[in-house]
Amino acid sequence: MSSGILSQLSLGQSPILTFLGLTVALVVGRYYFALLLSEHKIRKLGLHAPKIPDWTPLGLGFTYKAVKANLTHRNYEFWLNSVFQTANPNRPYTTELRVLGLRSILTADEENIKAILATQFSDYGKGPRFNKDWHDFLGDSIFTTDNQAWHDSRALIRPQFIKDRVSDLRVFEEHLQVMLPQMKSRAPGVPINFTELIFRYTLDSATHFLLGASVDSLVTPKSAFADAFAEVQRVQSLIARAGPLNRFVPRKSFYASLKVIEDFIAPFIEQTLRFSPKELEEKTKLDEGFTFLHALAAFTRDRTVLRDQLLSVLLAARDTTAVTLSWLFLTLPSHPDVVAKLRAEILSRLGPDRPPTYEDLKSMRYLQHTLNEILRIYPPVPFNVRVALKDTTLPHGGGPDGLSPLGIPEGTPVGYSTLVLQRRRDIYPATSPTFPDPSLFVPERWQNWTPKSWTYIPFNGGPRICVGQQFALTEMAYTVVRILQRYKGVSGMEGRVVGERAEIVMQPNERVELNFEEA
Repeated sequence: MSSGILSQLSLGQSPILTFLGLTVALVVGRYYFALLLSEHKIRKLGLHAPKIPDWTPLGLGFTYKAVKANLTHRNYEFWLNSVFQTANPNRPYTTELRVLGLRSILTADEENIKAILATQFSDYGKGPRFNKDWHDFLGDSIFTTDNQAWHDSRALIRPQFIKDRVSDLRVFEEHLQVMLPQMKSRAPGVPINFTELIFRYTLDSATHFLLGASVDSLVTPKSAFADAFAEVQRVQSLIARAGPLNRFVPRKSFYASLKVIEDFIAPFIEQTLRFSPKELEEKTKLDEGFTFLHALAAFTRDRTVLRDQLLSVLLAARDTTAVTLSWLFLTLPSHPDVVAKLRAEILSRLGPDRPPTYEDLKSMRYLQHTLNEILRIYPPVPFNVRVALKDTTLPHGGGPDGLSPLGIPEGTPVGYSTLVLQRRRDIYPATSPTFPDPSLFVPERWQNWTPKSWTYIPFNGGPRICVGQQFALTEMAYTVVRILQRYKGVSGMEGRVVGERAEIVMQPNERVELNFEEA
């Protein structure tokens, strides 16, 4: 009897081991069969890009290195040295890899980015996986949907950023009058935390613009809403970057913080929905007290739609401006000549006290060149992704010369980097007296130079170009003007090499601590 049991447990006879062996063989067989089908489809559509080498099975080594680079704030170096090290030297900014069997394309080629965002726009979108990963935070909003749902969202939001709305600068002025006195050092030589101030200022002005009431985080140093918004963004960034492994990202603080945010905005939605559609229509004709939420509610009474669109626009309206101004004022102490030129232009037009109009801001060329330059070096969203919504192609990356189309089957993720694109040396003219080294911050280069098509896209491009671009640029310009009217100099962190923390947006990886000298 015992020998019979031993016989049944032997490797060759055990039903359990036989079943496991067959299961493994079936899984491996299906995996390789899927690869063969994928390869056939790719070859039918186009070619492969150079592959990123990986020392681990299933491409998990690349995922590990990508997460490590993000945690150590070395994303730009990672893309240059790991993502594009094996790219075609003739067209060195497109590669591919497989992670857990899924093929992905990574690119910083302007023609590929143009195809994704414009010329082949209907072929690429956010895709169902992106919607799933971001749904708890942003729902079915303008940032998470494709096709008709996206068109509906854009049609809902775009009218709220017409010139008449964007050129109303009173919201910015109200909250700047709270922030400006706080920029003065409490003691000589003691810097202020500019990062905290600028993020609170943009949060206050954004909530005021959207809801008609500010969270007043500049007034209340400990703001539950501000803290919750920061925590949701932090965890959401981890969820987005972890890809197929994001189920392991802890989310307890995420959901608790999301509840704080929703509890804050819910009363504003309820208050707005008390107005009848006719009353809201009449309210749109009035200037006083009209808000972004009122405009949305004039088109939809759906609370979920209002919630989703509000959070999406809040995310964009607050962070784009805050990170750009953080980079600018981190950079200015090392460039006192730029500060002097900005102040000279501002004072010659406005004097030390007069608030600028929208037309004033647009007419100050050096101010506009300065904003263009900081956005060139530090685009707010450095990395982005689209998914092929159908079998399609990309124009560059394949073949011996890198100029042949890539085959892109439906469902293929394509990551692209505006950060790498805008720092590529080959897209710029040769260095000359009128065009300094492009790695340097020099606003004067914009006086006689215009970027080549699709090589400068800090707000993306094509049909999905940022609807709030002019709102953000106006707030940036207005804020710089009012700060430099009151303060004649800025110092601190001169020459400091600061890492680039890329979460949802890219910001300095340490606090920007500055001293402002009153005029």
